[in-house]
Amino acid sequence: MENLLLIVGLMLGAVLLVGVGDRLRLPWPALMVLLGVAVAFVPGLPDEFDLDPDLILPLFLPPLLFATAQRTSWSLFRSRWRSIAALAVALVVVTVTAVAGTAMALVPGITLTAAVALGAMVAPPDPVAVEAVAGSVRIPRRVLQVLQSEGLFNDATALVVFQAAVLATVSGDELSAGGLVLSFVLGAVGAVVIGVVVARLARFLVFRRVEDTIGRSALTLVLPFAVYLLAEEVHASGVVAVVVAALELRRHTDADAAAERLVQRSFWDVVELLVTGLAFGLIGLDLRQVVDDAGDQLPGMLGHAAVVCAVVVAVRALWMTVAALVVSRVRDPGGAPRNAREAVVITWCGMRGLATLALALSLPVAVGSGAPFPARTEIVLIAVSVLVVTLLVPGFTLPTVVGLLKVAEDADAENAAERRISERAQRAALDRLTTTLAEVHRREDLPEEVEAALRDRIARLTAVLSGEPISEEERARVTRFRDRRALFQTVEGEVLGAARAEVVAARGEPGVDPEAADRVLRRLDLRTVLLD
Repeated sequence: MENLLLIVGLMLGAVLLVGVGDRLRLPWPALMVLLGVAVAFVPGLPDEFDLDPDLILPLFLPPLLFATAQRTSWSLFRSRWRSIAALAVALVVVTVTAVAGTAMALVPGITLTAAVALGAMVAPPDPVAVEAVAGSVRIPRRVLQVLQSEGLFNDATALVVFQAAVLATVSGDELSAGGLVLSFVLGAVGAVVIGVVVARLARFLVFRRVEDTIGRSALTLVLPFAVYLLAEEVHASGVVAVVVAALELRRHTDADAAAERLVQRSFWDVVELLVTGLAFGLIGLDLRQVVDDAGDQLPGMLGHAAVVCAVVVAVRALWMTVAALVVSRVRDPGGAPRNAREAVVITWCGMRGLATLALALSLPVAVGSGAPFPARTEIVLIAVSVLVVTLLVPGFTLPTVVGLLKVAEDADAENAAERRISERAQRAALDRLTTTLAEVHRREDLPEEVEAALRDRIARLTAVLSGEPISEEERARVTRFRDRRALFQTVEGEVLGAARAEVVAARGEPGVDPEAADRVLRRLDLRTVLLD
């Protein structure tokens, strides 16, 4: 019962802190961590949150990964494959190596394999933390896309390294680089196959046969867990499988399913808020257990943790500096970072989160011989310290950093991408209007005033796509032609359908920002539902 009360309390806290964060212009996930810390030290509450560490990733990661992946597209990943490989694989490996070497030099009694396990815990930035904190700050979409792409796939690399390092520590064996590479490749390939197959089966067996919008939306909540567990059961990457399933489902979206998209968007916004709030509150709650376990050795351990935090940030900063030089030379129009300012922002957004916490808490207490796991208490303390530092410090300072670097100016310039998609939708709507009016004229006599009103409404579609509200004048004009409402709605419905189809097609094209396309599509969906 106490754990249930904590869960409900953290969810309620997340709802309240969203409003507080908006008012104070602070990221609410970082506020949730502080709330978890405050709750953990309240007298009379349980000393720790009694949740099996092995359940943390399967419970929290699938829905949050699925929600984040729905905002991207296959075309975006195809154009960003170099960035994904460099950040989600190469940078993770370099960070693991640097942290392991530092831990070997600082932490008494730690073994090489245990140090590698520590490196794997703190190496991957968290996509949920990045989305929750950086998504509300005005930074260029290119930068946010790089951060999202990195976060969606780096957990897969870190999990493979972590599991191999822990297994070697428990068994007393040595790590094999060749075995790690083989495990990663096989796990990734198997995950891609599972994600694609499950997504297509879901579309064929359920989405084409279940007409209820609520039921179809509920399936999208069950699907991430099913894909993740299936992949993990066959020793494939559950992280990659969930991402692939989300991308595959989003690729086959129906342009005419306006109401369903609106329902699912609202549904997932609520799920994401509650699960994210609970996850970040859990991070704060577990700090008390870590501090209690450290005991009198806490000051020395915190000193070692500070050094590891500095190494983690320094490795990322150096990597992004080199990446900025490479991108500027190859002149990749969609690449990031393009300059030193963007390199600083991407470095600052290397926030650790749920994966780091789950891996730290899942560390075995003892090895196969029965001896304690080498330096387990200090490893967990260092991992949680890296999490807190990389989450709270950037979380509270990112808006200031972005403002000082004037990166928001680049973000304003990128709004042209959304305008281009809106213009395509406008042209498609006007083309369809001309065709439809010609067909109506052949069937019946169309009053000039109705045709004029239709053309005027479609001409005003630019205002709709830009997010402007419907004017009172336009509402009055619709009322005057209520006697021809059926014909009016039929023509406008076909026109809006053409505009939606154009946006859906544009979303999957190379170089198109899927988030910008989604914003335009949402406005068209709202217009369609209001018309119905």
